[in-house]
Amino acid sequence: MAWPRGKVAAAILCALMPFAAMADDIRVLALGDSLTQGYGLIEENGFVPQLDAWLEAQGADVAVINGGVSGDTSAGGAARVDWSLTPDVDAMIVTLGGNDLLRGIDPGVTRANIEQILKVAQAKSVEVLLVGMQAPGNYGPEYKQDFDSLYPELATAYGTLYAESFFAGIGTADPAKAREYFQDDGIHPNAEGVKKIVEGLGPKVMALIDRVEGPGA
Repeated sequence: MAWPRGKVAAAILCALMPFAAMADDIRVLALGDSLTQGYGLIEENGFVPQLDAWLEAQGADVAVINGGVSGDTSAGGAARVDWSLTPDVDAMIVTLGGNDLLRGIDPGVTRANIEQILKVAQAKSVEVLLVGMQAPGNYGPEYKQDFDSLYPELATAYGTLYAESFFAGIGTADPAKAREYFQDDGIHPNAEGVKKIVEGLGPKVMALIDRVEGPGA
């Protein structure tokens, strides 16, 4: 049966509407390690799905892409950032450096890798939220100073948004109280810990989205 031309056009328009809506979404790449990937958790309890849900609850039209790779160092992130930032990615959250700390990598090396990531983002006109890490005191004051300072200094140099710590949302300096928000390894957050992390980082991600949308959006 042949459809009248007007009905055909209407049917095509209806079929394309979901894809048009998807095209309008802001796409945010979460580039990171196991903290981003959701190590030890069922998928919906991981950082990216919980962040996606939090943003949706705020009314944000955003899709967050899970670019977390367990065990990844800043060097791994620098090696894959170029092909990870496909043309449809509008913004990026960078959470790398934790595995550099575990391996005692020279902070100068970490700085160079993070800077390479920011350079690629800048060349592709991708807005960035850089999430900092803090070194433990057992590496010595000089190492800690060099490591801790690289994140805010690079954020300033490249004009990115900056969050001081991935774990800021957990909000306690008492290790005993914080333990309830972590898995047995004491490194990776549990589902409730991720919820608090998302609540802490969420406003920074909203500010990132505002940058993508621009003034008057």
